[in-house]
Parts: sequence; structure tokens; C-alpha cells
Amino acid sequence: MSKKSITPVPEFEALLPQEYRDLVANGPYGGDKSVADLGTFKEIIESHPHCAGCGVALGLRLALASLPNPADTIVIGTPGCSFFGLAQTAVNYSNTAFGNQNAVASGLTRMLRLRFPDAPKDVVVMVGDGAVADIGLDYTLHSWFRGEHFTTIMLDNEVYANTGGQESGMSKQGDVLNMAPTGKSFQKIPIFEMAKTAGCAYVARVTVASPRKLGDVVRKAIRLAREVGPTYVQMFTPCPTNLKFAPGNTVATARAAEKTHYAFEEYLTPDAQACLERMAAAPTGGHP
Repeated sequence: MSKKSITPVPEFEALLPQEYRDLVANGPYGGDKSVADLGTFKEIIESHPHCAGCGVALGLRLALASLPNPADTIVIGTPGCSFFGLAQTAVNYSNTAFGNQNAVASGLTRMLRLRFPDAPKDVVVMVGDGAVADIGLDYTLHSWFRGEHFTTIMLDNEVYANTGGQESGMSKQGDVLNMAPTGKSFQKIPIFEMAKTAGCAYVARVTVASPRKLGDVVRKAIRLAREVGPTYVQMFTPCPTNLKFAPGNTVATARAAEKTHYAFEEYLTPDAQACLERMAAAPTGGHP
């Protein structure tokens, strides 16, 4: 879990495409980068296979640029749209069977805390709405009940985008989708509220239309997970392909949602609030 572990040997480096070599030479490691630095370093290869205007791809860029300690972070994913971009970024990444990402993250977090008791090694689940709230809901909730020390980030595009446009539990009631031609019949699963009652120390709802706010909550969630317990970030990443809007309107679609069902919200337990105050008072502002 270090920068050295992703550096290719010279014999192999010569065979890599230039884009991959750029990820190593000018990736997100070193310094204190944030979403404000996007464009100054290499964070994903240009030929990633997301659709034009993909909200998930934008969400990934913003979240990955906000990792407080990227060289010592492992992102846990699962099959779905998020996988395509995550597999081509300069981060430690592990893909799991669909829906069991929080179980895998639980084991990795415990192992890393035993192996590196004096250094922050961050585990971040970064998957879609189906993995968190539908097929993987039991694993998600039980990791929160147990108080596991990692962050779960939902990339909520409100649809099963990778498999043709079926309704998700996170689709809005009434949404007409490719495979829900008469509209979804029930409301969004209230996973944001469930995270509060299931034991998460910090819960935030944000959209890709507010990149600085998004970056702030991701960093806050990861740092609090180290010290206090499970944290959850729910991020709206709208899908132009299946929600039927122009690819250039992704940010506008997310901004409109901020005025209705995706208004920004943060929740902190008293322990999380006290931890943030300790970090702010520390000479270096706490851990990276």
C-alpha cells in the first residue's frame, strides 16, 4: 500500500501505453491535491469506456481527487458502471463479487489496522446504488452495525445503467426507464436515513454539481472513518444514457436535483463532531 507498489519494473514499463506511464509519473501521489487541482495531474486514462456525459465518471474523478492519502488507500468496487473507470485509475483497486463489497472492505480494514497499527491505511467502498442499497444492502447495513472503520460512497445514478436501464431501488417513484415503461411504483430506498440509524458516524448527501463540497465531504468521511467508525457519502451521478438527457446537461441535471430530492445535507454524531474539532486544533490539522 504505497506508491512503490504500483511502479512497474523497467522491462514492463517500456511495454505500457504512454497513458499508463503518465499515471505513474504524474499521478495523484505526493502533495495535498484536491478537486481544485484537477487538470494538473493524471488521474484517469482518456480512453475509459464510460458513456459521454457519464455522471459516474465525473463522480469518480472528483472523489478520487479528494482522497486524503491516495498512495495508502484501497478502493473496493463491484461490477457496474463504476468498475470501468476505477479499473483504469492510479489507485489501489479491488473488484468484488456483486454486492459483497462491504464484507470484503470489512476484512481488509481489520487486516490493515493489524498490519499497520501506526499508519493510516484507508479503505473506501465506491460502488453504485444497486450494490449499496439493493443486492448488497445486507452487507452494507451489517458493516455499519458492526462499526467498521471505512467509508462507503454510493455513486447514485438512480438506475441500473450497466445492464440496460432497469429501475433501481434508488430510482425516483414514477421514473420511466427503458425497462420500467410504466414508471417505478415505489419511492427511493431511504438509505441516507438508514445510515444514520445504523451507526454511521458521518453521513453526507451531495451531487457532482458541487465539486468543492463533494471533495470536502469525501475527505471528511475518510478521515472520520479512521478515528470514529463507519461513514457514508451518497453522491448523485446522473446517467444521460438511461435518464434520457443530453450528455452536456449532466451538471445541470445534478444542479436541478439539489433544489428537490438531492439537497445537500450532513449528519455527524457527537463523537464525529468532537473528532473534527480535535483534527482542526492539531498543529498539522490531523492526519493527511
